[in-house]
Amino acid sequence: MDIEKLLVENKKKMDERIFSALPSSHDDPEIDNLYDMMLDYPSRKGKGIRGTLCLLSCKMLNGNPNLCLDTAVAIELFESWVLIHDDIEDGSDMRRGEQTLHLKHSIPLAINAGDALNNRMWEILLRNREALGEEVTFRIFGEFLHMINQTTEGQHIELSWNQSNRFDLDEESYYSMCKKKTAWYTCISPLRLGGIIAGADDGLLDSIQEFGIDMGLAFQIQDDLLNLIGDEKKYGKEIHGDIREGKRTLALIHAVKNCGPDLREKLKTAISRPRSEMTEEDVQLVLHMMNKCGSIDHARQKAREFARSARVKFDEVFSNVPESDEKQTIRDLIDFVVSRDK
Repeated sequence: MDIEKLLVENKKKMDERIFSALPSSHDDPEIDNLYDMMLDYPSRKGKGIRGTLCLLSCKMLNGNPNLCLDTAVAIELFESWVLIHDDIEDGSDMRRGEQTLHLKHSIPLAINAGDALNNRMWEILLRNREALGEEVTFRIFGEFLHMINQTTEGQHIELSWNQSNRFDLDEESYYSMCKKKTAWYTCISPLRLGGIIAGADDGLLDSIQEFGIDMGLAFQIQDDLLNLIGDEKKYGKEIHGDIREGKRTLALIHAVKNCGPDLREKLKTAISRPRSEMTEEDVQLVLHMMNKCGSIDHARQKAREFARSARVKFDEVFSNVPESDEKQTIRDLIDFVVSRDK
């Protein structure tokens, strides 16, 4: 299966539903501007991995993926409004190859556009009542609420680390944060939502978490690596942005722990500077330390280990599910999250 081709096809399908659901114009020019802002991030080149996992899970478990489309679309809209807010919180300059929404329009307007997308996400989920009934729709709502709670808790942990300038973190702390911040909304909930719509039993749904965590960790570590050493044109975000923001990535945590005392103090001084004061020399110093301590190679190895573990656990969890194109494609997606370059 050509994963990138599948993602493009599914994203096109989801985008059509998104653009038909979101308002595109209004007689009031100010509201018309809001609608343009709401369409901005969904119109940019994303991968659609989360919505695709939802669709694949549903079909793999003998569900009708057409009944899953609105939920997959809502997952993609969730990502859009969360990224608008995330870019503000991180002070990011670029998202998907373009200027971030708050730099284009101002922070207050961008926050409001994110809030408006949040509202439309729930509106789209309500459509499930007609095709799936009240009970299943209520379960979908419950899964979304849990997913959002996990994501916001993880985001708070990461932002708090930066704000308090923590250097006493270990790798397990990082994995715990990523489980909340990334794994639930990237892997676990999309797969569970597909299963809920397919009518899977609770035991199977609960087991999804076992491999979804490892897949999500592999995804986040690879994302961190792309921010350090990726191609900005392909990656679509500011390269070295995580360093400038002082993010406690796996590579940084490893470097702090494994470089000598003198180098450690230089590293701490550089990474502690506010974004507005950090120089290119500071950024290159941090990168040099990470390379010198083998931290980038360590992170790459860990991403691959988590991906391998996710594949093993996936086969265990779904051992009683017949082989299908969808089942194999999810396996391939696990590999894709650590081989992707954007």
